Order: sequence, then structure tokens, then C-alpha cells
Amino acid sequence: MDEHVRAAELVAAEEKAELLFAEVTRRGLVAAGVRESVVSDRVRDLGAELFGIERHWHKRVVRAGPNTLAPYQENPPDRVIEDDDIVFLDFGPLLERWEADFGRTYVLGDDPAKLAIAAALPRLWADGRAHFEAHPDITGAELYAHVGELAREAGWEFGNSHAGHLVGEFPHELVDGAKIESYIAPENTNPMRRTDRNGAQCHWILEIHIVDRDRGFGGFHEQLLTLR
Repeated sequence: MDEHVRAAELVAAEEKAELLFAEVTRRGLVAAGVRESVVSDRVRDLGAELFGIERHWHKRVVRAGPNTLAPYQENPPDRVIEDDDIVFLDFGPLLERWEADFGRTYVLGDDPAKLAIAAALPRLWADGRAHFEAHPDITGAELYAHVGELAREAGWEFGNSHAGHLVGEFPHELVDGAKIESYIAPENTNPMRRTDRNGAQCHWILEIHIVDRDRGFGGFHEQLLTLR
């Protein structure tokens, strides 16, 4: 497939995911007194209503309060969202055959520490992207190290063993599977700007998951690193 067409389709998929999350906010779907699983189902149904989304290429993640400390790989118990909670959503809607991956953090109350972590997330993401743009030969390991240092400098701990992954045509895992080369991770010493085994340009999602273990919560932010 023409790389310009492929890039345009990936951007269009993310734009729809962004619109979906904006509508989640407008409709107040992240609310106290509701279980995480119920919010997940409501967002799933909204995606079907707005964009005909029938599948998500990875598990739908809604985490509140102490569950926000858990990285993607874990499956903490379903929790009822509380009045003063911090909540994050991580969804991978499949738009036709194109993967999107989008994550945002919401603060329901006025706790200054939770508001601070939510406000820091997009800044840290932007700083991570700026570093990626400034280093054409950067490896996954180098970008992971940098975003971890950004988190520490801002006063938080980086909360996951990786900081993102490849994204593309569904299912991209058939291209590179669970291989570490598919992740922005300490073990990935390959340059991020490369082609995959099928000769297609690699495109990446950058994830920022930061946690405050002393206070018992964290936050999450992700979207396309390349193309936009």
C-alpha cells in the first residue's frame, strides 16, 4: 500500500478516537458511583453509535483510584469510581482495518495532587515527542530512558515496562508480534525509524504512565507519536 494512503488512514483513525473521547467528556460518562466495567461498556457502545466501531484490537482499559497504579498488563479488580477519583481510559478502537490507540486521564474532584498529575501528562508526552523528533536515529531503549527521566524530573515514577508500541493495519502483531522490537522499551536497541518485515514504515504510539505510589494513584496519556 502507498505510504501516504497508509499514513492518512492511521491519522483518520486517531482523529475518530479523539472525537470519541471528546464525546465521552461531553456526555459525562466518567462519573462517580459507576463501575469501571460499566464505563468501559458505555464507551464501547458510544464508539459503535458514532463511528460503527465493532471491535477493539486490545482490551478496553478503565482504571480508577488505586487501579491507576497498574500497568496495562495487569488486571486489577473492577472498582466503583468514587467522588474524588482520578480515572484513566485506554482504548484501541479498530476503524475498518486501521488501529487507533488513545488514552486520557480525568479528575473528578479537586485534589491538587491528582490535578497536577493530570496536567503534567500532556506536557510530558509533548516533551517525549520533541526528543523523538530531535533525534532521527533514536532507539526504543533511548526514548524509554528519556521519558522515564522526564517523569522523575517532574517528581513522579514511570509506571510501565514500556512507553508505547507499533501501530498499523490490524492486526499489527502479525507483523512483529510480541517481539520486543515492537515496543518502546529498554531492551529494544533498534532504531525506531525503520521499516517492518513487510517493508512498511513503522509508526508508533507513545504512552506516558506516571504514578505516585505514596499517594496511591497515577495517570495515563497516549496517542500517535508519528504522523501528527
